Amino acid sequence: MGYYPSYEIEAVKYAQYLLTNKPDAKVGVLYQNDDLGKDFLGAFKKGLGSAAQKMIVREASYEISAPSIDSQIIALKGAGADTVLDITTQKFGAQAIRKIHDLGWSPLHFISFIASSKGAVLKPAGLDISKGLVTASVVKDPDNTAQGTDKDVEQYRAFMAKWYPDGDPSDTNTVWAYTAAQLAAIMLDRCGDNLTRENLMKVATSLKDVRLAMLMDGVTVNTSPTDYLAVKQARLQRFDGKAWVPFDAKTE
Repeated sequence: MGYYPSYEIEAVKYAQYLLTNKPDAKVGVLYQNDDLGKDFLGAFKKGLGSAAQKMIVREASYEISAPSIDSQIIALKGAGADTVLDITTQKFGAQAIRKIHDLGWSPLHFISFIASSKGAVLKPAGLDISKGLVTASVVKDPDNTAQGTDKDVEQYRAFMAKWYPDGDPSDTNTVWAYTAAQLAAIMLDRCGDNLTRENLMKVATSLKDVRLAMLMDGVTVNTSPTDYLAVKQARLQRFDGKAWVPFDAKTE
């Protein structure tokens, strides 16, 4: 059962934003040449609809075994793209951020959630040059000072200090794992003493409006016997140089 919103939900979010806020965008797409990249790209094109052919000026794929994606970034810039859809995993996400900066290029840069970790991607690439990146997520960034005295953040930081002091509390991967662990604990608790696969699946497929600490406000977990995807919402966030900050777009 999938926990994080599907690639389709994320990709369509970016497409909707462009159609509403930047309909004249010239999009260059960097994608991993596997099911991740192809499914994501397919959903993005579907989200753009008839505008896809006009808006996407270049697609550049790479193999997961490739040492770098420098040539692909150069090709996207050369095609005149002013917007980049970055469908990569962490290593290549960091490389893309760095190469775009090195080229003196400043496109609107959408980076997939799986490559948006501050600890694994943005810090290695450079927090300063990552400013302005946009991603879609459902978890809060504990470094976002605009959240003030958010109780979720306070509890999360206390949990990290007690149980995982060697971990990086600002790492998106850690935040995501924290929410996933909460959901696992809730399901086991609801199973009671009947810890059979049948009962676990019954519980897992009957979750309604489950609230998890560190999920964004308004985001809840919902499943049914015919709908296994736990989270179906996502919100756009922009990196301000220190934290991912949600922003309101016309599509939201």
